[in-house]
Amino acid sequence: MRHEIRFAGFGGQGIILAGLITGRAAALHDGKEAIVTQSYGPEARGRACSAQLVLDDRPIDYPMVTRPDVLVVISQEAAHKYTGDLADDCQVLIDQDLVELPAGVSWAVSKIPATAIAERLGNRMAANVVMLGFFTAVTGTVGRQSMEAAIKASVKERFIQLNMKAFEAGYTYPRQEE
Repeated sequence: MRHEIRFAGFGGQGIILAGLITGRAAALHDGKEAIVTQSYGPEARGRACSAQLVLDDRPIDYPMVTRPDVLVVISQEAAHKYTGDLADDCQVLIDQDLVELPAGVSWAVSKIPATAIAERLGNRMAANVVMLGFFTAVTGTVGRQSMEAAIKASVKERFIQLNMKAFEAGYTYPRQEE
């Protein structure tokens, strides 16, 4: 089954890395087809950016995301920039301390204080991996063990322990949908 996923935030939040980890987890550990593309301007750090994934059980015939069915968003600017083309039944996961969506949206919205959790773990830069844990638990698009293996293979050895704690914190965070 085809899934179109968009991770969005601002440059420096690890958005592109989150997309690459998810693609790696799906392709190398879950046996799915995966294509990852990225979008950011010349002002990459501090401005909106995204990583977009197409995952499928069959060969992918069109590599671009056209109507995301999952959006993970970690900054307000990215929420404004990347919500215009979402599927009506899109699952939207947000950092509740950094993103506010307009009232009356039709999407299923799940919230987590990802950056605050990462700060409690000692490094706010792990917020992207907190979101990966939350994404894995909420969507079930990629398996938990697959994501854990992809994280371990994608981050520097000295950051593996922190990132595994961040993933676990996101994965076990209580899920509530609006």
